[in-house]
Amino acid sequence: MTLLCGIDEAGRGPVIGPMVMCGVAIEPKDEKKLAKIGVKDSKLLLPKKREELFDKILAIVKKYEIVVMSPQEIDSALMDPDTNLNWLEADHAAEIVNKLTPQKAIIDCPSNNIESYKEYIRKKLNVDCELQVEHKADLNHIVVGAASIIAKVTRDRMIEEIKKKVGHDIGSGYPADPVTQAFIRDNYKNYPDIFRKSWQTYKDVVAKKQQKGLNEF
Repeated sequence: MTLLCGIDEAGRGPVIGPMVMCGVAIEPKDEKKLAKIGVKDSKLLLPKKREELFDKILAIVKKYEIVVMSPQEIDSALMDPDTNLNWLEADHAAEIVNKLTPQKAIIDCPSNNIESYKEYIRKKLNVDCELQVEHKADLNHIVVGAASIIAKVTRDRMIEEIKKKVGHDIGSGYPADPVTQAFIRDNYKNYPDIFRKSWQTYKDVVAKKQQKGLNEF
């Protein structure tokens, strides 16, 4: 059986919560089935539609793999001089390909240097697989769009769990969101595990808060 794999991530930019990567492997003929149910880049779909597609996609694919990167794992990668967020993503992309063992994998690329990203992944493979690495793969390839939906829904569900746990409005979780900034300011000590402490927004909020505390002495 020939398998085609698509790999994408969700939640690269937020200061709150995990980043999620997903790989799905299908038989090439099943791309038509994905198209028929309305699969496309997750960013082009409303949350309700993504939720509707989640189980339908998993019923069509032959195999799938979901990787959740915690804020702590992301921070560790960014604080390590030998790696960064792109290489962390590439490490997990290789891990997904090795587990799904497709003949071809199409991977959405976060790096400006597509060739070096592709070679980095290739060196970590222990399977014989053709790699197609490109920008906007989730928009241009339905199998990557399917992976993007699974990743996005998985992350959205985890964010809902965080909201229930903290019982506050956390905003979008993105650095520029004033609601998110206010939530960090009021809760950075209460829920340290949910924040990406290497994000400049987090550092700035905490530094201002601590400076204010010092000024009160």
